[in-house]
Amino acid sequence: MLTGLVAWLFDGQFKDMLSGYRVFSRRFVKTFPALASGFETETELSVHAASLHMPVAEIETPYFARPDGTESKLHTYSDGFRILFAAFRLAKDERPMLVFGFAALLLALISLGLAAPVLVTFVETHMVPRLPTAVLAAAIMGLASLSLVAGVILDGVSSGRREIKRLHYLSYGPVEKN
Repeated sequence: MLTGLVAWLFDGQFKDMLSGYRVFSRRFVKTFPALASGFETETELSVHAASLHMPVAEIETPYFARPDGTESKLHTYSDGFRILFAAFRLAKDERPMLVFGFAALLLALISLGLAAPVLVTFVETHMVPRLPTAVLAAAIMGLASLSLVAGVILDGVSSGRREIKRLHYLSYGPVEKN
């Protein structure tokens, strides 16, 4: 589920981002901002590669049962939530229009849901007996508009930042093949 979410959010082609070995080019290592401290590192690695359109290859490996007497370091729910929050934090940074656009859509739908009965009453009676609801609906629509504008502005900033990161990545020269 987490791999699918990250692949969808960042247009990645990942099948399993949370297991296996990783091999990196020198260029990748030089440009990767290692900020995570736990299992969310895999998420950051995958998002960094996807956001800069870096080549990624996955080689399927078989899974085996854990040897008897050994214990996993993975805590399914707490680590899963850490990975999920890391994915949303990275989405906010890398794909702000998607995040803020979704928030704007959600707020606009809530506003319209609150405003519809007030508008129906107004059309029928030419009165607004539920003035606080009308004001609340207008305020929420204002928040939706602000969210949309913030998404547009941050998307422009993010695009510029992503282009600078890509140029920095490319400045390390071609990847050597041995």
